[in-house]
Amino acid sequence: MDTGLLVGLLNPTIALALGAVFLVLWFYQRHRPYLAVLAASYWLSAAGFLLQHFTLPIGMAPTKLISNICFTIAACGLAGAIVTRYGRRVPFAAIGVLASGGLTAFCWFMFIQPDLTWRILVMNFAFGGLSLVVAAELRVVRDKGPTEMILFVLSLLSGLNFFVRTLVIVIAHGPYQSYDGFYASSYWTTALLSHALLSLLIALCLFCAAALDVMKVLKAEAYTDPLSGLLNRRGFEERATLLLQHCATAKLPVSLVLADLDHFKALNDLHGHAAGDRVIADFAAKLRSAAGTSGVAGRIGGEEFAVLLPLSDLGAARLFAEAIRTLYSAGSVDGLPHGTRATASFGVAARTGEEGLEPLMRRADEALYKAKRNGRDSVRLSYDQSACEPSETVSVVEPLKAG
Repeated sequence: MDTGLLVGLLNPTIALALGAVFLVLWFYQRHRPYLAVLAASYWLSAAGFLLQHFTLPIGMAPTKLISNICFTIAACGLAGAIVTRYGRRVPFAAIGVLASGGLTAFCWFMFIQPDLTWRILVMNFAFGGLSLVVAAELRVVRDKGPTEMILFVLSLLSGLNFFVRTLVIVIAHGPYQSYDGFYASSYWTTALLSHALLSLLIALCLFCAAALDVMKVLKAEAYTDPLSGLLNRRGFEERATLLLQHCATAKLPVSLVLADLDHFKALNDLHGHAAGDRVIADFAAKLRSAAGTSGVAGRIGGEEFAVLLPLSDLGAARLFAEAIRTLYSAGSVDGLPHGTRATASFGVAARTGEEGLEPLMRRADEALYKAKRNGRDSVRLSYDQSACEPSETVSVVEPLKAG
């Protein structure tokens, strides 16, 4: 086996291996079909390279056409998969125009006006255009993470490779009249090596992206309560601590609201665990909606919830808690008998100075305890008087009764 054939088999071997890896990833992540598209694209690329070296019984010209069809479909699939992975809408029109235009021009210069040099140019320009389309889509998201930026740069480099390398080599060493000696030419050698390098780099970047997706899901599962969809206690404490640090740096007010569902154990025993689960899910949905994207909401116990509200002083947090209390007590929960009323009690504390999460939660919990002890379905506030008495911290709870 000569050296040229060995070099020629380098790309299909790499592509077959990469396609197999993407297929395995897809088996374990069926909800991400772009991985299956990547596998198919790399395998089609391998077929295209093999058909450049081995001629089918149908003849050389049809074999070259099939090879370039494989390359074109592989390039379209790769472009669409990358764009999909990063949440962008696939530009089917641009991809379709470039792919069909390239193949149409290839057929013209293969069957109507045979010219190998022009076949090289039109196909490389089509692939370069596809690379730049991907770069244009990734430009919007390139600042969102390292994989986005790396793939954006690789897409630009791929486009430059197809345009600049092809033009430079064709001008310097072309034109090419036939396939005699073509596979030992500087054009084909640089094409193989550049494709092998770029395909490996792009695949490694996509592997990293897939791994980050898995890690993101695992982290979400570790920090999220499955029933309520809110953060669990671990997730809440971590996010809340970070938010408190940010608010301290920016000198912003922040308040904590603790909530506890009234008589939940009795309701759970009377109507069953399924009804109890629906009560928790219903309250969590209302809490999540009210907290929005700026607040940090979590389920920190069986029927206990917490919301950390940035840019909120004690008065604003009091209004927030009262709005949730009123909305919840006035509504009904699916699965509970008609007329069954579900209520919640709230404790509110505003941060003083650079108070940490633990003392803030302790003061809010004291206020919540007062609300539970003095009739439930109410909001209680905790005032910290440490500013007046530096040597001692006293929590004063002010009632806010329903109605």
